[in-house]
Amino acid sequence: MSVEIMHRTENGDGRDKETLYMLGGVALVIFGAGLILSNPNIRKLLGQAGIGSIAAAAIPDLERYVRLRSM
Repeated sequence: MSVEIMHRTENGDGRDKETLYMLGGVALVIFGAGLILSNPNIRKLLGQAGIGSIAAAAIPDLERYVRLRSM
């Protein structure tokens, strides 16, 4: 019986670990973006380029990634 309980908890832990890794990765991306954007030279370059044009250029790539991820 204890073996059955261990198998059940191992299956659940796999999903929990994947979620934890995904959220950890998102947190690292946000932290890294914050570090990059805290640099005055980068902020000056982004101000010249315009954030709206950068976001508009990134949206098609993001949509393509989400479609591939759902397959």
